[in-house]
Amino acid sequence: MAPSRIQLPGACCPVPRGTRTIQSLARATALAAMLLATDPCRASGAFSGNLAVVSDYVFRGLTQSWGQPALQGGGAFDHRGFDAGIWLSSVSTRSYPGGGREIDVFASEGRRYRSGLHWRTGVYGYFYPGANLDRAQLPPQSLNTLEANAAIGWRWLTLQYNRALTNYFGAGPAAGFRGSSRGSSYWQLDAQFRPAPNWTLGLHAGRTHYTTELAAPLPDGARNPSYSDYGVTLTRQLDTHWSLGTSLTHATNAAWYRDTASYLDANDTLNVGGTRVAIMLQGTF
Repeated sequence: MAPSRIQLPGACCPVPRGTRTIQSLARATALAAMLLATDPCRASGAFSGNLAVVSDYVFRGLTQSWGQPALQGGGAFDHRGFDAGIWLSSVSTRSYPGGGREIDVFASEGRRYRSGLHWRTGVYGYFYPGANLDRAQLPPQSLNTLEANAAIGWRWLTLQYNRALTNYFGAGPAAGFRGSSRGSSYWQLDAQFRPAPNWTLGLHAGRTHYTTELAAPLPDGARNPSYSDYGVTLTRQLDTHWSLGTSLTHATNAAWYRDTASYLDANDTLNVGGTRVAIMLQGTF
């Protein structure tokens, strides 16, 4: 899960190619940040930050906090259509064994025109420090994920395509899949309205497509984790800096997600999808 988002191997093991890619992105982002800090043109951009408490961290229709509250926050820099930043959240070790936090790094470039047409393209990296499938007695496999994305929209409506450049959140042979999940995609359609002063209504529909499936089916026969998700979010602006929101989400493919087992205890299961309600208190500065 992400501002607006389902793991690192030991020194004795070779670093997976996907992890090296994400490490390269992190170094590039750090270098970009230093350049921005010294570039007088970029320095005229705007910085913003946010801090939030959520009752359940739901990303693409699935809970990342095992249905528990999460603390989140981040910051971003924006200048003439270019933006870059970092975002953090607590996550559950049941889903990310060995790691209890998510660190996202992103950068993108876009434009908005007077006609209402707008577009944006960029990269987004999801990091889970310390998390790895070998912490759950499985073969080593990082859960870090790197995506490229492109979006186009008009006024209040936005269509975005996201494509995984690495394994998709650990889905690969180490987790029992037939092969790599690189190339998995997520399509999302989002609309945002202001029905009244200080109120914002958001509508969302998404589709996750995995490029691989399980080598052996689950007990009820499910092999393919692909699914759709839908959401409605209503937000009330309390004052200049604080807002309170509530969201209702639903994810399909119950055969796959209804009885998801914890990586820490196979007898500890949860419906990580289905229909979920979450409340968020957020501050911006």
